[in-house]
Amino acid sequence: MPLIDFTDKGLYCSAGDFYIDPWKPVAKAVITHAHSDHARPGSTSYLCHTHSKPLLQLRLGDNHYQTAEWEETVFVNGIKVSLHPAGHMIGSSQIRIEHNGEVWVISGDYKTEDDGLSGKFEPVKCDTFITESTFGLPIYKWKPQQEIFQDVLDFVAHCREEKKTAVLIAYSFGKAQRLLQCLPGSCETIYVHGAVWNAHETLTKAGWALPDVVRVTPDIPKEKFPGNVVIAPPSAEGTPWMKRFSPYSVGICSGWMQVRGSRRRSNADAGFALSDHADWDGLIEAVKGTGASKVFVTHGFQSAFSRYLNENGIEAAEVKTEYGQEEEKETLVTE
Repeated sequence: MPLIDFTDKGLYCSAGDFYIDPWKPVAKAVITHAHSDHARPGSTSYLCHTHSKPLLQLRLGDNHYQTAEWEETVFVNGIKVSLHPAGHMIGSSQIRIEHNGEVWVISGDYKTEDDGLSGKFEPVKCDTFITESTFGLPIYKWKPQQEIFQDVLDFVAHCREEKKTAVLIAYSFGKAQRLLQCLPGSCETIYVHGAVWNAHETLTKAGWALPDVVRVTPDIPKEKFPGNVVIAPPSAEGTPWMKRFSPYSVGICSGWMQVRGSRRRSNADAGFALSDHADWDGLIEAVKGTGASKVFVTHGFQSAFSRYLNENGIEAAEVKTEYGQEEEKETLVTE
């Protein structure tokens, strides 16, 4: 019997009677990270990394939360569980499960470049590895973070010269905090959408030293915005909320911007392939680093990536899950 079963509620460890990132309410959930496609409401208790707890509380409300540090061993109904850095966002973890000498690792979402904020990804040796494949095609190959940050700064400088507001579109959980690392000094004030503000306040109260930002409110005079930066989630793009920043230019921060057609379809003025997921080479590097003899490929380009692994001597199979839609929750999208 496998250590993990793929059920209609999510990834289930029957030996320990717990689920990993379930998409339906369960008694015991082990959570890789706080994005809405991996952390759903309604479960009785949640086990997560210490850094994820404040974000889960913001997203899911008060619940029974148990926390662990990276590499700390926790026994769940006799099953050995530990969390290891995934590098996807603050608190994101790979889940290692060991029982009767068999080891599985569930990666959740991850990236292999150290962004200086989310924890350095390290492959964890295992027999079976469950991996995402969000960007599992050879066309996805990221530039180093510092090069992308420079492109962002050049965009901000150009907007400032043209007396425009530089609006940067980035997920409020993870991407916005990562992006903030390069922006201090690029303008007088960094403004943020309410969703980004909620995450920012939660993290600073939890002890994270993040750059100063100002929440966008209706009472801020419109003439304050040109020459400065606004960070907003994808849900704000194209809404009436944006009109107050006019004249403005929009730069989308997403791995999908690697493909030129994506930027044209989004009507963005600029696109930055800044992704919190591993690129093609990163996925291959991660899988090989585990030494796993069996790999299950979840959301993304499952077919292409699993086929590549099989053709290169690593047994792989596709698994259907409800992961891959990191949508901003309506409760967080506030002005």
